[in-house]
Amino acid sequence: MAEAHQAVAFQFTVTPEGVDFRLSREALKHIYLSGINSWKKRLIRIKNGILRGVYPGSPTSWLVVVMTTLGSSYCNVDISMGLVCFIQRWLPEGCGPYRTPQTRTLLSMAVFSTGVWMAGILFFRQTLKLLLSYHGWLFEMHGQTSRFTKVWAMCVRLLSSQRPMLYSFQTSLPRLPVPSVPATIHRYLESVQHLLGDEEYNRMETLAKEFQEKTAPRLQKYLVLKSWWATNYVSDWWEEYVYLRGRTPLMVNSNYYVMDLVLVKNTDVQAARLGNIVHAMIMYRRKLDREEIKPVMALGIVPMCSYQMERMFNTTRIPGKDTDVLRHLTDSRHVAVYHKGRFFKLWLYEGSRLLSLYGKALLHGSCYNRWFDKSFTLIAFKNGQLGLNTEHAWADAPIIGHLWEFVLGTDSFDLGYSETGHCLGKPNPVLAPPQRLQWDIPEQCQAVIESSYQVAKALADDVELYCFQFLPFGKGLIKKCRTSPDAFVQIALQLAYFRDRGKFCLTYEASMTRMFREGRTETVRSCTCESTAFVQAMVQGRHLKADLQDLFRKAAEKHQNACRLAMTGAGIDRHLFCLYVVSKFLGVSSPFLAEVLSEPWRLSTSQTAQFQIRMFDPNKYPNHLGAGGGFGPVANDGYGVSYMIAGENTMFFHVSSKFSSSETNAQRFGNHIRQALLDIADLFQVPKADS
Repeated sequence: MAEAHQAVAFQFTVTPEGVDFRLSREALKHIYLSGINSWKKRLIRIKNGILRGVYPGSPTSWLVVVMTTLGSSYCNVDISMGLVCFIQRWLPEGCGPYRTPQTRTLLSMAVFSTGVWMAGILFFRQTLKLLLSYHGWLFEMHGQTSRFTKVWAMCVRLLSSQRPMLYSFQTSLPRLPVPSVPATIHRYLESVQHLLGDEEYNRMETLAKEFQEKTAPRLQKYLVLKSWWATNYVSDWWEEYVYLRGRTPLMVNSNYYVMDLVLVKNTDVQAARLGNIVHAMIMYRRKLDREEIKPVMALGIVPMCSYQMERMFNTTRIPGKDTDVLRHLTDSRHVAVYHKGRFFKLWLYEGSRLLSLYGKALLHGSCYNRWFDKSFTLIAFKNGQLGLNTEHAWADAPIIGHLWEFVLGTDSFDLGYSETGHCLGKPNPVLAPPQRLQWDIPEQCQAVIESSYQVAKALADDVELYCFQFLPFGKGLIKKCRTSPDAFVQIALQLAYFRDRGKFCLTYEASMTRMFREGRTETVRSCTCESTAFVQAMVQGRHLKADLQDLFRKAAEKHQNACRLAMTGAGIDRHLFCLYVVSKFLGVSSPFLAEVLSEPWRLSTSQTAQFQIRMFDPNKYPNHLGAGGGFGPVANDGYGVSYMIAGENTMFFHVSSKFSSSETNAQRFGNHIRQALLDIADLFQVPKADS
């Protein structure tokens, strides 16, 4: 009866004297406050829409233009060059607000000033878009910035000096360019030449040449047309065909997990930790709704696309027969809580106020105690440890990482706990209690659920996950090697894989394209000719250290260049993917595209972003580190490797494989990764001076 009472705003009965209303004050109060809160949100959205729409201008700049026009008029200087008089002649005469000449003059000046202001906004916005289309800075060596790039950086800072909101730069971001077909095919053939035998490579080269000359020109025209018409020529097809049309279980195959802080513990009280974390998430959502979160900026000046953040909350995936859909609600005021086989609806507001057992638990749990279709699921363990399971279709890992950094920082440094480990503040006894959700499941549905559970359980039981912290060194020592930390780790992964399997394989590394509007990811093919040459030299053991260092630097430079090309829209795989989609629409058969898109990624890797927002000083609090997160292997006989270079002195790795494969072993591969990192570091170790 308690749940039923909370569910309705009022009740009524019919009596001989008429209709007798029995009002619930508490329920009506919540309805009233909800309405007020909704109107506040609408007004905030309207205000943000105006401020976002005029960026890099502002209402203040409009006032400055108006005052300048008025001031020049009083000084008998016509800066409008006759346009104010022209506008005045077109205003209606005789009645209403235009009766006096003074009013007509003031209105004409306001219209002129507004036109000049809007023209200035369009000019500066297009100028900023042109400036952001320059990516030469990415290809310059560290510490060797050209004069042109320095001038470019000054101009970008000047045009974006006005404090931006989260989505202020969206209309100024350039569109993702469509690479030329010859360039893509050349880079593709280069990426597989060392992985194929001579006969197989010649066959692929013939298929590629035939595709380039006969099929590709027609497909490319459609892609170019789409790039002119759509905001991004890749992202919508990538979301639909790679994620939403996938028919394999989301668990393990698509969803990924994120871990908690591992070196510090704020409380052992599960409910208290969960309460603070949910509270921090609501604080983040409020900032997100109000667009108060600062855009992520490369080098502090180049804005990244914020589009993916729009669907972080109130979003779930709705299953369909052939394709799923992502459903996003404009508002939600509760969370669904799962506990001991029961679901509860828990209200969040009163009015408008506010490692390896571990990794597998986050990745798939018991198969039935995670809502894998939800944008993300917050998981709380009995000891107060937390984590996330995240659906992949709506956004990529750096987006949820941004939220998680804010939440963990707020939990540790802003909210805090009492001496007994409980939340600070006083409990409110009048809040509505959690409402248990009741399920009506038909009998035939239960049979389907049981069948799906058996599939999921077999998949979960097959996952081998090995998570470890690498303590010997981190980013600090890698910098002394004068190379990119990511390139260092990727080359170590190639060495580890060769030692593990005795051969090389096609390797996937996720790179972002968020410098472009609605950009998501591109593939960096990390197994290069240069990296394989270094690995073979290391394994042979006959080369001088200087020769090995030279081979390593060539491999690292090749990898860094591949990353730069991917980030600037000159990657390989998204272009080929879109050409394949167009070929399917047109009913055109392409043996080359079919073969390229069926190649297995036996080593799938990703680096976890960190310190996207400065919630605290990592030098002052070096132990406040999350362990990153991980995902399942892409190929049945392959590995999934996620890593986080966590500061100067440590790294975290999450290695996954399948027990059913006799060729892979996650722990064995993890040990190879450890040894590969140490062996490469030994090449660059500077002898310590005698004490």
